[in-house]
Amino acid sequence: MADALRPRPAAIKAVPVRHTGRWVAAVVVLAIAAGIVYTFVSAPNLKWDVVRHYLFHRLILQGVVTTLELTVLAMLIGIVLGVVLAVMRLSPNPVMSWVSWIYIWFFRGTPVLVQIFFWFNLALVLPHIGFGIPLTSIQWQANTNTLVPAFMAATLGLGLNEAAYMAEIVRAGLISVEHGQTEAAQALGMTRSLVMRRIVLPQAMRVIIPPTGNETISMLKTSSLAFVAAVPELFTRSQQIASATFEVIELAIVASIWYLAMTSILTVGQYYLERYFGRGTQRGLPLTPLQRFRKMLVTFHAPPPAPEELPVLLPRGH
Repeated sequence: MADALRPRPAAIKAVPVRHTGRWVAAVVVLAIAAGIVYTFVSAPNLKWDVVRHYLFHRLILQGVVTTLELTVLAMLIGIVLGVVLAVMRLSPNPVMSWVSWIYIWFFRGTPVLVQIFFWFNLALVLPHIGFGIPLTSIQWQANTNTLVPAFMAATLGLGLNEAAYMAEIVRAGLISVEHGQTEAAQALGMTRSLVMRRIVLPQAMRVIIPPTGNETISMLKTSSLAFVAAVPELFTRSQQIASATFEVIELAIVASIWYLAMTSILTVGQYYLERYFGRGTQRGLPLTPLQRFRKMLVTFHAPPPAPEELPVLLPRGH
């Protein structure tokens, strides 16, 4: 009875910790960023009307299409050949393993610009490329410049270089899967190819997808090195227009805007791919950017709890 008549303890007033330094640092950073942006935007010699005029120019759009084609073809070559090289590197056959290692060592050790330049000037050392069957009259021969034009030279330079990096990415993904799972699957009678498709690759993709997305974004920007082979991609087109109009910075801004737009789209695609292959590793899928924004708005507008809704801590034994 005495416990029932005891007065209820006062509600706890939660006082949030104030982070004054954090707010001061945020204000300083925003002020510096705003100053840099304002200085750049309000530059007296920068002609934004020229940027608007050439942003959707026909030649610029053609360069965007060529850039995307280079990126897709080079990544296809890099991924397919990279998977082959990764399997060769993990092969118990020493010849296969060493050939793969030498390929990776060579193409990772030489600049991609030099490789594009080599393929573009291959005709200087090999005017003709041919194949034939020994001791027979069956032969095939073609002019090197016809067989390897500028676009093909850039694609080979980018794709073969990318294959060396993709080989290491795929190899890292494959060895990240516990070998015990492979042994258990083979003990159940599954073939090696079936184990690779059903057991190893689905788990390895969680490791392979993030760096592959980064490599794709990097390839989109690296495709500008096709400039050395006179391939009419985005950067080449912008420089051609700048050479004729002397609007160098304005055309560089146009190219940068398009590169930012394309890499942003690829970044979103990479996020959803990682989210898809990350199923099963967490209790719940991570929130999408839109879901995070909605949650932030709901949290921001949520009213504080009433004092009577706060939990009350009672002494022990009550």
